[in-house]
Parts: sequence; structure tokens; C-alpha cells
Amino acid sequence: MILRTRSGAVPPYGYPGGVTFPVVGMVGGGQLARMTHEAGIPLGIKFKLLSDTPQDSAAQVVSDVVIGDYRDLETLRAFAQGCDVITFDHEHVPTEHLRALEADGIPVRPGPDALVHAQDKGVMRAKLDAIGVPCPRHRIVEDPDDVARFAAEGDGFPVVLKTVRGGYDGKGVWIVRSAEEAGEPFRAGVPVLAEEKVAFVRELAANVVRSPHGQAVSYPVVESVQVDGVCDTVIAPAPGLSQELSAQAQQLALKVAQELGVVGHLAVELFETADGRILVNELAMRPHNSGHWTQDGAITSQFANHVRAVLDLPLGDPRPRAKWTVMANVLGGDYPDMYSAYLHCMARDPGLKIHMYGKDVKPGRKVGHVNTYGDDLADVRERASHAAGYLRGTITE
Repeated sequence: MILRTRSGAVPPYGYPGGVTFPVVGMVGGGQLARMTHEAGIPLGIKFKLLSDTPQDSAAQVVSDVVIGDYRDLETLRAFAQGCDVITFDHEHVPTEHLRALEADGIPVRPGPDALVHAQDKGVMRAKLDAIGVPCPRHRIVEDPDDVARFAAEGDGFPVVLKTVRGGYDGKGVWIVRSAEEAGEPFRAGVPVLAEEKVAFVRELAANVVRSPHGQAVSYPVVESVQVDGVCDTVIAPAPGLSQELSAQAQQLALKVAQELGVVGHLAVELFETADGRILVNELAMRPHNSGHWTQDGAITSQFANHVRAVLDLPLGDPRPRAKWTVMANVLGGDYPDMYSAYLHCMARDPGLKIHMYGKDVKPGRKVGHVNTYGDDLADVRERASHAAGYLRGTITE
């Protein structure tokens, strides 16, 4: 029997058992997949997960899990069977494999033509230059001597070196102060991008979501506070940001999403300079740490809107629920028993929202985050900082 909608049309999705809701195939089993799956549950969306191990964050909660290597094309093809759309919690799937899936008729969102700009920093910089998006001064460099020439073309050392593929959370990024310090990035055997070291006053992020038919929404621009190359705190909206610069950042992110053909969530990480400009630092085409505050602070979270976008459903309202929301990452420390800290944190702050990822606690590892919200920014920041510190064990009272 063919199931039909109330209008008599055959629904676009289906899988055995008489259920007509779609199956979203998620490549990558990390916390982003875990939280995206959570956002799909109220909608009745079924998830199928390709995970490295059964212990991965999302593999602990998704019922349909395939253990395999995302770098193997045949594994990807087998995984895609029965999926209505493929999406990701990281950008590391080889571009040529994604093109092969598309050739097989599998919708891939974001598609390889868009995703390559998040996979390859050299490709990203060239495209942003072509569409007139402001970036730090940059070029591909060949060796340490070429790094010295790049430095001399601008304000001299220090300069920032990045491997064009594979870096995240400060990995694959070096700040070098001389040609003698510039050798290590070239040992990876991939092209190296040199960038000027921007004298920025703070880092911002503009998060947008775009659907296949071009509908797009923009979240408030946030301030992102980094510690040792890892996001520590996100403040929504960015305090003291002018309406003009906020609108400019949102429009820039929407332009990038449209010009690159992004489907799903796009995070545009930005530098705000002392002279009032914004420059694009990085792109991420998936739910992003700078958008975790939306779980509790926005009408529709980044995860829910990513699910809607990849299924081409109407997007949800991105407006904030409270005047201020603060997200603080919970990093592992020398205190592995975080659960015992719940009693203190929840009793001290009944409005606190704790999100843990099911990971083993290791020093410096992201194992969760907390969200707080309210009308007083100083109070909201203190609550988030205290909870994250207490869970980690750096605060004991």
C-alpha cells in the first residue's frame, strides 16, 4: 500500500513500518550530532549515524548507528542507503566522496561545492576575496623563506600560519615571529596559508541558517572569548556592538551563505578591529560552538534550524528569549566526577541549563557546556562562569 497525505499526494519520505517521516543520515558521532539528533526528536525525525566508535557522544543516544570510516567511499555509500539526506557534524569527509554520493542521487547538505570552503582555507580565502568579503591579508606560502617575504610585504612578524586542511580548536595554527620558527607547519605535507596577525579587540561570530530554496535566518551576533585557542565563553548578543556593525556582520554572513550555496547552519567567525571593521577569520558549515547558547536562549535553536534546513522545512524564529544569554564551555580537569557537582550547581542556580556530552573527562577536553540567561549581564556571566568552573573542579565553593 502507498501511504498518501491528506491531500492525496504521495509523501516525499518514507521507510518501513508505515512511518512517513524522513531519515537524516549524520556523518560524525560527536556532540554536535548528539545535540542535532536531540533537536529532531520532537519532530519525529529519524536519525542514522555513521560513527567512528560505539562510545562516541552521539552513538550513545542514536538508535541506528553504523560504525565505520567516513574516509572510505564504499562505507559512505552503504551508510547512505535508506537515508533521505546526508549531513555532518564535521567537515572532514573527502570532497570527492561527497561528489560521488551526489552522483548516486543522495542529497548532501551542505553539498561539496559549499563544504570545500570550510574544508580548505586556501579555497575559502580565494572565494571570499572574489565576492568582496573583508579578510586579513593572506596568501599561500611555499617555505619559511616565503613566510619571511610575506611578512616583509606587510607589517613584518609576527604572522599567522595555518595548514589549509585539518585544523580546529587552535590545532593546525601557529603564530611565528621569525622565519626560523616557521618550519613546523610545512612538515604536514599540505599547503600552508600565511595571514597577517590582526590587531583585533575581540572575536565575534555571526550564525545563519539557509534552506535549499533560499530561505535564511540570522541569529544575533555574539562575542566569543577564546582561551588557549579554545572557545571558553559566548555572550549573546555581543555587548556594546553597534547596530550598524551588527547588521553588517549579519548581512555579510547571509551573503557568504548565499554565494557559497550553503544549506544548513553556517558560522562566520569574525575579528572586530580597533578601527571599527570586521574581518572574516573562519567558516564552519555545521552547528557551531558559538551557537550553543541558542539551545536555551533562542526561540529556535541552531540545531533545530539545521534539521529544518537540510530537510527543506520552513525555518524557525531565531530571536532571543532573554536580554542576555551566556554559554560557558565545560572543560575536563583533574576532577572526573562531574555528576556529584550537579547538587551544588542546581541548588545554587535553578535557572542553570547543563548540557553534557557523555565523554570521558580528560584535561582540556570539551565535555559539556552550560547556558544561563537573564536581564543583568554581569549576573548572567558570573552564573555561567561559576557553574563551568565548579563542574571542572577549579571552583570549590
